[in-house]
Amino acid sequence: MHAHLQPYVTPILLTTQSFTESAPLLDDADDPHLESQPTQKASFTERLGTILNEPLTPINKILLVLLLIFLLLSAVFIGLFAGAQYKLYHRGGQPGENPPTSTFTSVVTLPPTATRTTTVVVPPTAAPSDPPTDNVCLTPECVKLSAAILSSLDTSQDPCENFYDYATGGWRKSHPIPSDKGRYGTFNSLFEENQQIVRDILENGNSVSALKSSADEQLLRKLRTLYASCMDQDTLDALGEQPLHQVLRVVRKLFRGKTTDISSNAGSKDELDDDKKRDGLTAALAYLHSRGIPALFSFDVEGDSKVDPNFMALWFSQPDLGLPSKEYYEDKPIRKVYKGVVERLLFASYEDEEQAQKKIAENLVQNEETVKAWPPWPWPPWGGDGDDDDGDKKPKNRSELAKHLARKVVKFERRLANASLDLDVLQQDPMGTYNKIPISNLTGALPQIHFNNYFTTLTPRNYPDEVIVTYPAYIESLSHILDTTSRDVIEAYLVTQVALRLATRLSLKTESWKARRSLDEVLMGIKPGAVGDRAEYCVNAVDSALGFAAGRYFVNETFGGDSQEKGTQVIEDIVKSFKASLPKIDWMDQTSADAAADKADAIRIKVGYPLSPNTTNAESIARYYALVKVSQHAYFDNMLSAVTSDVYREWQQLGKQRDLQAWEMTPATVNAYYNPPANEIVFPAGILRPPFFSQEWPSYLKYGAFGQVAAHELTHAFDSAGRLYNQEGKLEEWWTKNTSEGFLVKQKCIVDQFSAYTVVGPDGKEVHVNGNLTSGENIGDTGIIQAYRAWKAQFDDSYQAGTEYLLPGLNFTREQLFFIAFGRIWAENIKPASLVQRVRTDPHSPNEFRVDGALHNVPEFADAFNCPKGAKLNPPPEKQCIFW
Repeated sequence: MHAHLQPYVTPILLTTQSFTESAPLLDDADDPHLESQPTQKASFTERLGTILNEPLTPINKILLVLLLIFLLLSAVFIGLFAGAQYKLYHRGGQPGENPPTSTFTSVVTLPPTATRTTTVVVPPTAAPSDPPTDNVCLTPECVKLSAAILSSLDTSQDPCENFYDYATGGWRKSHPIPSDKGRYGTFNSLFEENQQIVRDILENGNSVSALKSSADEQLLRKLRTLYASCMDQDTLDALGEQPLHQVLRVVRKLFRGKTTDISSNAGSKDELDDDKKRDGLTAALAYLHSRGIPALFSFDVEGDSKVDPNFMALWFSQPDLGLPSKEYYEDKPIRKVYKGVVERLLFASYEDEEQAQKKIAENLVQNEETVKAWPPWPWPPWGGDGDDDDGDKKPKNRSELAKHLARKVVKFERRLANASLDLDVLQQDPMGTYNKIPISNLTGALPQIHFNNYFTTLTPRNYPDEVIVTYPAYIESLSHILDTTSRDVIEAYLVTQVALRLATRLSLKTESWKARRSLDEVLMGIKPGAVGDRAEYCVNAVDSALGFAAGRYFVNETFGGDSQEKGTQVIEDIVKSFKASLPKIDWMDQTSADAAADKADAIRIKVGYPLSPNTTNAESIARYYALVKVSQHAYFDNMLSAVTSDVYREWQQLGKQRDLQAWEMTPATVNAYYNPPANEIVFPAGILRPPFFSQEWPSYLKYGAFGQVAAHELTHAFDSAGRLYNQEGKLEEWWTKNTSEGFLVKQKCIVDQFSAYTVVGPDGKEVHVNGNLTSGENIGDTGIIQAYRAWKAQFDDSYQAGTEYLLPGLNFTREQLFFIAFGRIWAENIKPASLVQRVRTDPHSPNEFRVDGALHNVPEFADAFNCPKGAKLNPPPEKQCIFW
């Protein structure tokens, strides 16, 4: 029993059902009063009074003591039994009752056929208006569900102080982090289950035998060929570094102006005349970006949020870096590790050049074309780099060259990182990161890139007139960095970017794969040399490359019955609850509340699977993936083809209206999202499974688990960034000034709250959560209150329909189980290095704070668990950040 939970004492009136008066055990013949009694039996009270008025003999005293002991024991037994019955019924009562405040760690199961011989009467103030008559569900499914919940808990913890540990401690203890991962939680666990379903589809055809169209045959053949090529480790071992080196040869030729062809076969094309050559850097960047490899800058195609959110415009932004965030470049030990990885990648790439030169010499007579081949050795052919820290000293061999350039590349990337906008501003300030300019301004500010040629490569029939820039200062900084960096360093940087992104698709025996893996081991705390199941990796690769095709069969296997309808109902109930709460928000005036209700009504709700491509139509999906070329023994090329197809498809949307049926996530994904310009919330079928959702669950679990996911995404429409998009997805200030000012006060409150949380890194040092970076997600997590209210609002109907049934062995109120369902979905074990990476890069707070930090601001939680004032999760009102 927890210290903060006091026993709930209920006065009871005991009425015996079979008690009969009987003759005294011992008759006293000397008693004159017995003969003078009337024939009607004296009452028990009268006789007791008579006995008490007479002197007691020793034997009577003994008998009286025994009788009193017997009555006392009987009363205790009956009281305990009645209390147990009351608690059982009380858990089945209506919301709003005073909950019992003791939580038992032991489980007592009463036989369903037990006969009661006692009537329990509770005071009207504590009893439901209609005493519950529902029974505990004892089906195998209910027993399993109850066991899963119980096994998730750690009841040695105090829920009022550490609810995250209380709700997830059991799960975390029984689910250690696999040696090949830096973190492992319920999301990962469910994703593995989803992967297994997809794997069964890929490895045998029985599960999809009902889908026999020619388009299905084509899709399944493509899916299985890609999967088989990934699993073909013998071929990968035989190819070694060759697939990566082929790409690197193209990049180097393009950069040096040797060719203008950026196709995957560029290495075998004839060189064009000098007057047709493109600028080398521009051509190399166009090639990399078309293959999904970030370098120097990035372009995205998304709605023009200030003019027409559904008109797909071009956005220019800073690139991803080799390290996860700019903070890592100021971390000297990490920077040292990264420099070593870059050195290994460059060394491996130069080995290919040496071998190429040997091959040229051997085949000089046989193949005249190879005489023209690049590169000459030693590399680079232009000598010093102009900014050598070691003066004019030149590297003498490949090892020295790799070491020399690795240092320069890390320095170059560090300059890019310092020129980049901080992630918290980039993600939380949509007004500040919308800067539309004529395309000529971009080309003028960054003359090192010939954007005319760049756009001709990526979008030959739709040249943009304008571009939206997220951070104009980065353009000027990039131009200066390029002007002050030698070409060999820039080329080495491009080579490094390719190797970092593509090395994971090579054989595990290659030096490039090992170098890239060693970086992950440090950044995520993975056990050195630990490698996970190959099939798991390959199923994940299939989902990333052909996820909507795999999703068709995943949905067919898992998303039947009323899952879509019941999942949608939960979401719609939460929207209704949110609208009902708007007039009661103290910082929001009526004008803004009406506008917020309009936006909530306008949100598009998407559940299960997309209609573009249409998951129910194999032909639609086949057309979607028509450009993806898949070969049996070419995994590396297969993935490159898939990514190139994705990039081409994105650029094809430029200048067109948004496809309102399209999704950003595949059906098997365990996640959900809100898209502000589209004003839509999307929930893939992959997350509509336990422990998040089941259409057969009692409602208090559905709304506590999946309801939190739904409420989180809905609340994003009104968080620090989402609130700046109106009901049409247009970027504007649509709240009144007073409401916006009131929101900012609340936002500062939650920023300060989460900024005070810390994690401990692998070096034992504390790192603070970035309250600014995570403010939007933290506000989204406050949506748990809307899920709670939505559950309460539908309770009466749900109760009458039988969907609020109880589970065996769970001595909790429904209110408590709602919050337990919420807490347990965030169960996760994470290594210190991964935790630091998350704090530096992830807009979501660590899971512990997503639970306890959110409940800190939910008084209903403290009420449900009867938390005393002053408990960590029952702070005084002035210290809570209550938005809704």
